[in-house]
Amino acid sequence: MAQVEATAVIRAPLDQVYALAKDVESFPEFMPDLESVRILERRNGDTVSEWVGIVQGRKIRWVEEDEWDDAAHVGRFHQREGDFTVYQGTWSFEAVPGGTKMTLVVEFEISIPLAGALLSNLLKVLMRKNIESMLQALKERLEGGARPTAEGISG
Repeated sequence: MAQVEATAVIRAPLDQVYALAKDVESFPEFMPDLESVRILERRNGDTVSEWVGIVQGRKIRWVEEDEWDDAAHVGRFHQREGDFTVYQGTWSFEAVPGGTKMTLVVEFEISIPLAGALLSNLLKVLMRKNIESMLQALKERLEGGARPTAEGISG
């Protein structure tokens, strides 16, 4: 199983960054690599959602369960079903001088018959690029351009 990690510091308060990260349904509005995210179930602040992403022009689909610890500002997710063999990870948020440090760690595996080390390394590079793009999109959403409204953030 491969693991990738990315971190960004966003010039915005912890609660605002955390609330936007929890609002996964809004991600396709400002993340071009996501075609759609649809909430299938909500319970006690946690969600089950259906995702369609675009990687190298190909659609990848999965259903994900997100569990949020509002006191610790941590989110954990894992795939229930979909195109990955394994897809899981953790969002963490920490107040730092000048804003919020956000870290995303993703563990994944995709079973592709006869996939060699070269293809596995390419998938790791693509996944790292993807999570870095996600953090950058959240950063841009909160720091500039279109600011989310109170209605656009759940929590």
